[in-house]
Amino acid sequence: MNVIKISLANLRDKPLSTFLSTLLMALGVGLISLLLLISQQLEDKFTRNLKGIDLVVGAKGSPLQIILSSIYQIDSPTGNIPLSDAQMLSRNPMVQKAIPLAMGDNYKLFRIVGTDSSYLTHFEAKLTEGRMFSQPLEAVIGEKVARQTGLKIGDTFAGAHGFDEEGHVHGDAKYKVVGIAAYNNSVVDNVILTPVESLWKVHEGQEGSQGNAIIGEMINGTPEDSTADDPSHEITSLLIKFRNPMGNVILPRIINENSKLQAASPALEINRMLDLLGVGVDTIRWMALVIIVIAGISVFVSLYNSLKERRYEMALMLAMGATRSKLFAMLLLEGLLISILGYIIGIVLSRVGLGVLSAGADQSFHYSFQVLALSPLEGLLLVGVLLLGLLAAALPSLNVYRLNLSRTLAEE
Repeated sequence: MNVIKISLANLRDKPLSTFLSTLLMALGVGLISLLLLISQQLEDKFTRNLKGIDLVVGAKGSPLQIILSSIYQIDSPTGNIPLSDAQMLSRNPMVQKAIPLAMGDNYKLFRIVGTDSSYLTHFEAKLTEGRMFSQPLEAVIGEKVARQTGLKIGDTFAGAHGFDEEGHVHGDAKYKVVGIAAYNNSVVDNVILTPVESLWKVHEGQEGSQGNAIIGEMINGTPEDSTADDPSHEITSLLIKFRNPMGNVILPRIINENSKLQAASPALEINRMLDLLGVGVDTIRWMALVIIVIAGISVFVSLYNSLKERRYEMALMLAMGATRSKLFAMLLLEGLLISILGYIIGIVLSRVGLGVLSAGADQSFHYSFQVLALSPLEGLLLVGVLLLGLLAAALPSLNVYRLNLSRTLAEE
C-alpha cells in the first residue's frame, strides 16, 4: 500500500475542504513571513545608516523629522540653521566630527545633498568610477541614482527646487557628474552629493569661495579668527559624533535650551518610532497566528469528518492486511501535506506582497526591499507550521486505534 498516493488521493477527493485548509494556512504564513522580512530589513537599514551618528542638529521642529530628513533622506527638513552657529558648535571640545548637510533640491526625485568628503567616509562608501568632487557644481552620485537616471561620468544636469519634480528647475547652474559611488546598501546609494557651496551658488548666485573657507574651517579646525564668515550662509543640519559619552548627556540639553537650534538623538527617536510601529506589527502578527490556528482547526475538522466517512474503507484496509500504524501515518501525512503546501504558498505570497511594497517605497522614498531575501525565523515558522499540522491530524487519527473492525464491516 502506497501511503503517499492514498493520502494525495484522499486530499483530491475533497478539493473544497483541502483548498480552504491550505488557503488559511497560506494566509497566516504569508502575513507572518511578510512581517518578518519587513521588520528585519527596516531594522537593518535604520541601524546601518544610524551607525556612528550620535546627534543631529537642525532647525527647531520635530526631532524625528530632523532625523528622517538628515540621515535617511525620507522627510522634509525643519528649516535651515546659520552656518555661524554650526561652525561654533563644531568647535565644541566634546564634538569629534561634524558633517554639514545642505538640502532643498532634487533631480528626478533623488535628493541633492550638499556636504563634504567626510560624508562618504562615514558611510564607508567607495567610488567605482571617477573622483571625489573638488569644487562647486561637481557631483558624486549613488549607484541607484546612476542606474535609474542613466547619468554617467561627464554628464551634466540641472536640479529642481524642492523634493518633487514640479519644483523650479535651476537651468542656469548645472551640475557635472565627476564620480559614482559603489552600492553599499546605505543612504549614499540614493543621493546626489555635492559641495555645500553648490547649493549656495545655485540659490544665491554666489561663487562660493568664502563658503569653501568656512566649511574648511568647520571641518578641519582652522583658526577661529577667519574673516570669511558670511551671516547669510546657511546649512540644513549637522551630523555629529562625540568624543566621549559625556557629550551625549550634556550637549543636547545645552543646544535645546540655550540656542535656536534643535538637537535630536537618532537612537532615541528611531527606537521610539520602531516601538510605535511595533504595536501595529505585533497586532498583525497575532492576527496571522490566529489564522494559522484556525487553519489547524480546519485540518482537524476535515480529517475528523473524513475519518467518519471512511470508517468502512479503513476497516477494509485493516482486513486486507494494513496495520493501524500505517493508517495512522497516512492520516498524519494528509495533515502534513496541507501544512507544507500552505507554507510554500504562504512564502510565495509574502514575496509577492514584499515586491508590491518595495515598488511603492522605491517610487516614494527610493528605498527598496530585497524581495528574495531569507529570514532565519522563517525556518522556525516552518517547524511551527509542521507541528501544528501534525497535531491537528494526530487528534482525529487516533480514532484509528479505536476502530472496531468486525462491527464496522457488519454495520456497512
